[in-house]
Amino acid sequence: MVTECTNRIQMTFTQLTKLFAGFVAGGLLVPAVMAQPPAQTPAAAKPVPAVRTNLAKHVPKQAHMYYEGVWGVDSLTVKYTESGEIIRFSYRVLEPEKAAALNDKKSEPSLIDPQAGVKLVIPEMEKVGKLRQSSRPIAGKQYWMAFSNSGRRVRPGDRVDVEIGNFRAQGLVVE
Repeated sequence: MVTECTNRIQMTFTQLTKLFAGFVAGGLLVPAVMAQPPAQTPAAAKPVPAVRTNLAKHVPKQAHMYYEGVWGVDSLTVKYTESGEIIRFSYRVLEPEKAAALNDKKSEPSLIDPQAGVKLVIPEMEKVGKLRQSSRPIAGKQYWMAFSNSGRRVRPGDRVDVEIGNFRAQGLVVE
């Protein structure tokens, strides 16, 4: 019985030695492979430059001046939430009197995506109410509203229009 146990221990020790040798050899091989220079790519297969995701910040100067002068707002952004079920529109108030129309409870905001052919609305929760801010605007504060994107029809990179009463913001890029 002692001889049988000794044979099992030796066999296990032999297997462990081989396993350890494999790890050591593999560990030495990986740095050697990583140290090699990358393979040269043909001139025709140049990498494609990354797409800028922050295109909404690049609204033409005339549009900025229009939103500031007529509506008293700037920093218009449209963001796709992580779940994709909500699209968040936000803006900063510069002149509360002019921006009051955007926070009017009577207006029904909508987000329109012509490419997807959808018109999103603000959902109303039973105990919370509409997912938007409708308090009296204050200069320098950021305000938001959330549009339901069930089915995830509106995607990042889409150009959308936001309508709130007479206010229209066109061609905003979903970030």
